[in-house]
Amino acid sequence: MKKTIYFFILATIALFGLSFSPQKSGDSDQKMHRFIDDLMKKMTLEEKIGQLNLPAFGDIVTGQASSSNVGTKIKNGQVGGLFNLKSVKKIREVQRIAVEESRLKIPLIFGMDVIHGYQTTFPIPLAMAASFDPSLVERMARVAATEATADGICWNFSPMVDISRDPRWGRIAESAGEDPYLGSKLAEAYVKGYQGERLSDENTMMACVKHFALYGASEAGRDYNTVDMSKVRMYNEYLPPYKAAVDAGVGSVMTSFNEIDGMPATGNKWLLTNLLRDQWGFNGFVVTDYTAINEMIDHGMGDLQQVSALALKAGTDMDMVGEGFLTSLKKSLDEGKVSENDINQACRRILEAKYKLGLFDDPYRYCNEERAENEIFTVENNRIARETATQTFVLLKNDQDLLPIEAKGKIALIGPLADNIQNMPGTWSVAADYTQSVTVLQGFTEAMKGKGELFYAKGCNIVDDATMDARVAPFGRPSFDQGKPSEQLLNEAVATAKKADIIVAVMGEAAEMSGESSSRTDIGLPENQRTLLAALLKTGKPVVMVLFAGRPMTLSWENDNIPAILNVWFAGTQAGNAIADVVFGKTSPSGKLPATFPVNVGQIPIYYNHKNTGRPLQGAWFQKFRSNYLDVPNEPLFPFGFGLSYGRFEYSDFNLSKTQLKGNDQLIASVSLTNNGKHDAQEVVQLYIRDWVGSITRPVAELKGIQKVLVKSGETKNIQFTITPEDLKFYNAELKYDWEAGDFDIMIGGNSRDLLKKTIHWEK
Repeated sequence: MKKTIYFFILATIALFGLSFSPQKSGDSDQKMHRFIDDLMKKMTLEEKIGQLNLPAFGDIVTGQASSSNVGTKIKNGQVGGLFNLKSVKKIREVQRIAVEESRLKIPLIFGMDVIHGYQTTFPIPLAMAASFDPSLVERMARVAATEATADGICWNFSPMVDISRDPRWGRIAESAGEDPYLGSKLAEAYVKGYQGERLSDENTMMACVKHFALYGASEAGRDYNTVDMSKVRMYNEYLPPYKAAVDAGVGSVMTSFNEIDGMPATGNKWLLTNLLRDQWGFNGFVVTDYTAINEMIDHGMGDLQQVSALALKAGTDMDMVGEGFLTSLKKSLDEGKVSENDINQACRRILEAKYKLGLFDDPYRYCNEERAENEIFTVENNRIARETATQTFVLLKNDQDLLPIEAKGKIALIGPLADNIQNMPGTWSVAADYTQSVTVLQGFTEAMKGKGELFYAKGCNIVDDATMDARVAPFGRPSFDQGKPSEQLLNEAVATAKKADIIVAVMGEAAEMSGESSSRTDIGLPENQRTLLAALLKTGKPVVMVLFAGRPMTLSWENDNIPAILNVWFAGTQAGNAIADVVFGKTSPSGKLPATFPVNVGQIPIYYNHKNTGRPLQGAWFQKFRSNYLDVPNEPLFPFGFGLSYGRFEYSDFNLSKTQLKGNDQLIASVSLTNNGKHDAQEVVQLYIRDWVGSITRPVAELKGIQKVLVKSGETKNIQFTITPEDLKFYNAELKYDWEAGDFDIMIGGNSRDLLKKTIHWEK
């Protein structure tokens, strides 16, 4: 009966021309299973284990692949895929070895970290999250997939969806920030953008959600560190974005370096099998992060043979770089520490991924040189990157509407990041040619051509410590100016500033001050940059600070002293042009903070959707025997969801369709949004809900809806949200996902702090 129903469904799909996506079909794709069954019957044990091996391939000169060590392993069927190899010619050469010189001619899968664009680089993921716009993220991922697949890459180690509430952790730059709702929406958008409708299309690539799981909660904000949390927190706050990616059909999952309940994620059967596969229904394959199996030795889980067997039996399918599977699984099988079924299951999942990508039909599907010449770093892609970047900038302060400024008169552009081409793309831009990036100086020069005078001075180094500068130098090229002492750089900047009517100071982090292995305990501006800002303020000229950042920063002094602050994160290839577009008013900034900016590091971890305590602070400042600090308020410097605009938005007429609800009722929440400013602008309207009484403690607020709307100057728009019981659900103490009757606050506004509020009662 089941077979009859299955073939009826297939016939219906064929009759009506509906798309049938292999990555979503699961066990129903009988043709794929028959193909894999037949192939695996021909494979030796060594060839099956070989499919589980993912080495890195360093740069090769065309013609050398066959004679390399990896080339020999490919011929011998000991490699399932490669990563860090780019260009159609090189990938075609390596693929040729696999499909022409190996015994079974099984194609390789080629992966790369295409984190925020390929050669056309977009803003870093934390910046993309600041757009609060899933459609924008999906479009970015679509461009990235088109370019990467045109250059031979069919597998992407993205999206990174780790929730992070500790900005000391450098990899927050790769994340969507602190919120599970926003993170889930963007995780889904990344997967859709990369994978498209059909993985077998030549311009789509398999996504890999990472790092599974909880990596963003590393203790002390230190990379690769321990994570420890309750299951209730996991399910409600940290796991949702991973699940959203799985529900969207993501083809692969990457394990994280941290432990969970005392077991490293790569060897954690509860995580990789019970949760990921049994509870969530994931049917793709699991790959480790770089040498994660080997690193379980230092975790204290045994020698390489022991940890390799542990990882395989837990549900890990592919070993990145470590070669523990390749060198030890046969021995473990002989000793009864793993079963042949364990190996077969992992091998099958890798082969299925290749089938879904269409590599068995055409191993050279992603090796079209014409596409490589015509679809990478195009004018259109750069236009999209520029437009996208403008929607990620967050205006943190704008006293007396200092911004936007006019692209005329005399403007001084000063700072270590104003003419710093190598830092424009931001962290994890491995495929980008940084020399193609547009600096802020270039962007301003173009925008002001024939309109005014632009003066430039570096003013200072990013940091004054040459050792630190070398640590954070992107591409191994320090930006430390050893030719001029700091005092000379400062004096030149002050002299330049005095010529101008207004100063634009371009400050912040170097690209590699955030990202992997870039944790910081001091997340403020380097002291030498603050010294430069103080000197510029003393000129009496108005100062706009353009801030480059890969994380939330501590900016109390800057907020107290600088009249206008525009956070541009790291905006990618078109950074300079996009910044000019916003500073000069061609586009109004519409970004909102996806992570809270603390007053100082002592407040960390700090996030908006925290739990209440039994002694919550009543008021804004210190009270004895209440949960607060002696020296600073509880409140952050800038809250989650915060971001100003060149428009002037007013929220009013907040209404609910009813205040008493029952069962599956729907609630309509509406608000009027008026732009009283002089500029047309976009606003991100945010819906939050508070559940006042629960069977377990509940957060003070949870983001449950976002709408990004364009409101013209003088216009009023009515914004509506539909709320259902689905929006009230959470995981209770038994990890059951459900909602509970009671009182709820419904809140709407422009950030998590400034909200209109009404209370409802909802019965089951």
